[in-house]
Amino acid sequence: MQFVLLHAPTGARIVLGLIFFVFGLNGFLGFLPQPEVTAEGGAFLGALAATEYMFPLVKGTEVLAGALLLSNRLAPLALVLLAPVVVNIVAFHVVLSPGGYGMLATLVGLGGYLARHHWPSFAPLFRTPAHADARASSADAQRPAEAL
Repeated sequence: MQFVLLHAPTGARIVLGLIFFVFGLNGFLGFLPQPEVTAEGGAFLGALAATEYMFPLVKGTEVLAGALLLSNRLAPLALVLLAPVVVNIVAFHVVLSPGGYGMLATLVGLGGYLARHHWPSFAPLFRTPAHADARASSADAQRPAEAL
């Protein structure tokens, strides 16, 4: 049991990295068949394709973030890059083309688990200025007067 808990973050990172790396590459190379989507979903995807930059941007982000996760380099940055992608994937499948909830749960679950695992990297983003001022004043109070 301890082995599983010890290696769970590595497994989650590799699975999430593979998902985004493979599906990102598929956006460029088209080696996997595209799933069926509703008319509304197709219209949305068509509009994104018409911009001629959105799909390369999204798929390039997926490939880059997937590669970062697979290489175990800058994993917190990869999670930050993937967060808006995952939000849009979930919104697309909930609103425009219902289905694929297993994959959605996998993406959200693995991403959330890895975000929790890397929480020390994200915690400073959620500190308010008042919290930072309180920490600074308590640090000043612990210093000798002559050091101030």
